[in-house]
Amino acid sequence: MSSSRVIRKKKNAKKAIRFSLMVCGASGTGKTTFVNTLCGQRVLPPREDDDDAMDAHLERDLRIKPVTLDLDLDEGTRIVLTIVDTPGFGDQIDNESSFSEIVGYLERQYDDMLAEESRIKRNARFKDNKVHALLYFITPTGHGLRELDIELMKRLSPRVNVIPVIGKADALTPEELLESKNLIMADIDHYNIPVYKFEYNVEDDDGDTIMENTQLRSLLPFAIVGSEEVISVKGRKVPARQYPWGVVEVDNPRHSDFLAIKSALLHSHMDVLKDITHDHLYENYRTEKLSNIAGGGIDSAQDGIMNANDLANQSVIIREEQLRREEEKLREIEVKVQREIDEKRQELLVRENELRELEARVQRAHAGAEEEP
Repeated sequence: MSSSRVIRKKKNAKKAIRFSLMVCGASGTGKTTFVNTLCGQRVLPPREDDDDAMDAHLERDLRIKPVTLDLDLDEGTRIVLTIVDTPGFGDQIDNESSFSEIVGYLERQYDDMLAEESRIKRNARFKDNKVHALLYFITPTGHGLRELDIELMKRLSPRVNVIPVIGKADALTPEELLESKNLIMADIDHYNIPVYKFEYNVEDDDGDTIMENTQLRSLLPFAIVGSEEVISVKGRKVPARQYPWGVVEVDNPRHSDFLAIKSALLHSHMDVLKDITHDHLYENYRTEKLSNIAGGGIDSAQDGIMNANDLANQSVIIREEQLRREEEKLREIEVKVQREIDEKRQELLVRENELRELEARVQRAHAGAEEEP
């Protein structure tokens, strides 16, 4: 282990580490179970608890739902972990709005950081909510990537460290799983999708780091099996899934890559993912943003020099644009809700008329029965 990593561990043991993880993928790929297994507690509700059965036939809009919790790990390390869930992704026929919504969320966190950096006096309580990693759950079809997968990962890779995983990997046989991994990585290379591949530098990194990254890279995409159920296996209580043909242990490397991805996210690569997010992804975004504003006619930017007033004005522009997008989204929701209310009101009126007619028929029948001798 490198000396810098040892120093970081000592510092992390004294204070809480903030880390943000987004999970995305089509419904039914195991995102909720994975998150709850990763955290060892109920963090995300089951899909059926989060939806109205009366609306099951309707297309669901994407919702972005961050949840923050404290995790106490080994060696006294405490993590303030934010899980950003994206229920509804992939449920629409046209997912263009979902792509824009997720990218918009990632960029708003960068905009908040840019606005904070532009202040003359910084806010001591400012919380950096940048997303450091995104686990993209691929449906276990046994084949390569779908068009939806390719488009989503291409759109998001410039803004976040995308790590592909195969959800509910126990749906495939070992042979099918290996073939699926090879096909997915072949597609990633073919379409030049810049996912996070656990890169290393032979000259700068030590032998342990090189070996660890080589092993993690060989597992891509990670085959994930999660379970909130604890089963007794040979006298041990372990999270597992019980099938008629046997037991799939979540923590068993022969059954699942769960331990490998958990260790990478919450231990070995947490700092690396945070550094890449801030030093590369955010800095690239910041450069693009300021260059676009400068290209719009800010005189002081002509020589590449921007003073504090310019940056403050830019932060105001950025915030106003955020507010405008949020107001448009709220107006759309308001119109949709009002339309649903009107439809329900019409249904109630129809049912009330039907009840009145039924009551009238019952009264007429009752009156006729009383008139009979």
